[in-house]
Amino acid sequence: MTKYFFIFISILLITSCGNTDSKLPADMVNNPVSADGLDKNVKMPEISFNKTEHDFGKVIQGEVVSYGFKFTNTGESDLLIANVSTSCGCTVSEYPVDPIKPGETKVVEAKFDSQNRIGFQNKRITVLTNASPAKTHLYIKAEVIKPGQ
Repeated sequence: MTKYFFIFISILLITSCGNTDSKLPADMVNNPVSADGLDKNVKMPEISFNKTEHDFGKVIQGEVVSYGFKFTNTGESDLLIANVSTSCGCTVSEYPVDPIKPGETKVVEAKFDSQNRIGFQNKRITVLTNASPAKTHLYIKAEVIKPGQ
């Protein structure tokens, strides 16, 4: 029984070592932060948004509104957006998944569904990248009113 277990583990290890499809190139992921601080010699991407907050104003309950947060890679290497998450299920986002070259401008789209909402709404969108700092927060606001008000 021990012999079969050893053979099974060996086969498992051999077959799992060849999977490199989902790995990022090493030059795309840099960590310039160490115990000594930030290494200024490492070329890093930098994400710069035109604005980080948008107010939709008054929105009629049930309406879906969207806004595109424009950003530019102002750094010196390719920018990767790993994930964009929202603080509520009523807000969804779309973002570029391909590397953004230095100087390129793209958009993170935020859509807010005011269905079953009323009053002032303030939602946060978190953008996770390979830049330093890795997290950027975007905010959308709206005052949801009942139809006919």
